[in-house]
Amino acid sequence: MFTGIVQGIAPLVAVEEKPNFRTHVIEMPDELLPGLELGASVAHNGCCLTVTAVDGNRVSFDLIKETLRLTNLGSLAVGDKVNVERAAKFNDEIGGHLMSGHIICTAEIAKIFTSENNRQVWLRMPSADLMKYVLHKGFVGIDGISLTIGEVVNNRFCVHLIPETLERTTLGKKRLGDKVNIEIDPQTQAVVDTVERVLASREAALAQNPGAATPNP
Repeated sequence: MFTGIVQGIAPLVAVEEKPNFRTHVIEMPDELLPGLELGASVAHNGCCLTVTAVDGNRVSFDLIKETLRLTNLGSLAVGDKVNVERAAKFNDEIGGHLMSGHIICTAEIAKIFTSENNRQVWLRMPSADLMKYVLHKGFVGIDGISLTIGEVVNNRFCVHLIPETLERTTLGKKRLGDKVNIEIDPQTQAVVDTVERVLASREAALAQNPGAATPNP
């Protein structure tokens, strides 16, 4: 599990490509190296990856077909940077929200409004079906950053970024058209999906027995 509080920014220093598979190596910030072992979980732009090799501060991770399909990690090149977070520990302060590191899709940055001390970013989801999980004042993970959802309009939603977020993460460098990883709140997803199933079951039952919905005189 993760908290959505980015702990550092790591440059991608090497990439090995294979069919539907890639290994990428990042230069991990020194302060995140203590205790890092093979098999540990590290979030890259919010996506949970497993450590496969450690060579000083160069740490390797494998990306399989599903990871490449659902996230923006497959489009990264050497020199690009990722937001990183080590897995949360028991008794750690949870400053953001509990996050699993399971990316549901990527969203496109559609608009950016910048003022002196604020930045509003609008994101376009790839499917209207996914918008049912995006709720006003709910939370969402964007490239591993836990953020509160502002306005929601059709297949778009916005978030508001403070200077600290822009400084400590890669979001400050994003431009129109860039893709970011999206993780939705699993509790919201569970509630929405459960309500949909219950309503669908009731509608099916009424369709088979229309009289059941009509009270007796």
